[in-house]
Amino acid sequence: MNIRLTQVALASALVAGAAQVAVHAATQTSSSVRVCTMPGSPSAALDKSVARAVLSTAGIAATFASRGIDDNGDDDGISARELSKSLQRDCDVIAGFPRSSVADGADSQLLFSQGYLHSGYVSIALRGDHAASTNVAAPDGKITIAATWSSPSQLIAVQQKNARFDLETTSQLTVDAVAKGRAQRAIVWYPAVVAYRHAHPQQHFDVAVAESPYADWHLVFASGPGTQQLQKRIDDALTRLRSDGRLAALTRNWALPATIATGSATARASLVRSPARYLDGPTQASPRADVWRVSGMPASGGFIKVAATTEAPSFDHDQVAHGEHLYADSCAKCHGEKLEGNTAPSLIGPSFAPAANSHLTIGGIYQYMSTNMPADHPGKMSDEEYADLMAYLLYTNGYDTGNVKLTAQAAQSSTTPLNAGPRH
Repeated sequence: MNIRLTQVALASALVAGAAQVAVHAATQTSSSVRVCTMPGSPSAALDKSVARAVLSTAGIAATFASRGIDDNGDDDGISARELSKSLQRDCDVIAGFPRSSVADGADSQLLFSQGYLHSGYVSIALRGDHAASTNVAAPDGKITIAATWSSPSQLIAVQQKNARFDLETTSQLTVDAVAKGRAQRAIVWYPAVVAYRHAHPQQHFDVAVAESPYADWHLVFASGPGTQQLQKRIDDALTRLRSDGRLAALTRNWALPATIATGSATARASLVRSPARYLDGPTQASPRADVWRVSGMPASGGFIKVAATTEAPSFDHDQVAHGEHLYADSCAKCHGEKLEGNTAPSLIGPSFAPAANSHLTIGGIYQYMSTNMPADHPGKMSDEEYADLMAYLLYTNGYDTGNVKLTAQAAQSSTTPLNAGPRH
């Protein structure tokens, strides 16, 4: 997976009607199905091997689509519509579709199998003497951490203190940044580490768990509406492969090491205890482009924690209406038409705005959004437009409109935790 956010989170509602009938006919009555893998996925070879074994065990012939999901040259995300088109046009089932509890769109019309590989994001560094010479902080006390642009890797990396970031466009390049000395550490999708080792067997890394709710993922089979019978046959086949050891043999080289898998359980437990803390970034007095080095892209600003306001800032109805329009144009493709999460996390509900004790502040969310979003063109909007977007996010999470317009300064300076508003 070119493990961007655009490729690791879950799709929202797919079109129904004639499309559903077509998918239903193709998968419920046929003994052959077309299989796609995720674009640029480092686990594609594994996904195809598992798909062949599963479908053969289920008595279903498999053909692999040559195009693949969203294979259209567009690098700014996979929308629900594009995913639906691929399922109608090119394939009946997607192998290697990543699922995460924190990014799971509950109202998605996609159907999913049980997981066949538990994986996720890890922290890597060079192993050996060379690592010792390169894993040294710069004179300003910061080390360089590589991450993959617009992905959970980036969200996890910004939790690290005293760091500057090398943002790469693919997970392969993120691993390469450590191998080539552009970064001392990297936060990266673990299958990308496995694939890199296959291509460079002389290269060795120390691997540690990335402690974050966004680190934990499972690979599954996904298909469109009306494919319940197909998914049942897939699940039955996975159960048989698991019980006789064949699934373990297929996935052995791709599975997280035992010590890493144990750490991931800790990360999952932390997710239950508290919401994601992916906006906790380096404390700075002002945005600093020198903190970010983005390969082939403009640098994004840093993260600001500024002084306090004690209540949610006011916003008015006109801002909510304009923010909704801006969201539909620039955000819905990745975050879902109803903020439910698509190829990026949900912006509504308890994973984003819990009932109490949120670790996310309104100012932190505003600062992250205004310096890093939209992912394909960070910072493209004006301060007023970002303020209107923030007003829309506040309103949809339960806060009421008032008579005072929300300003960028008021949004940025708010340290109020983003708990669900009183309307919820």
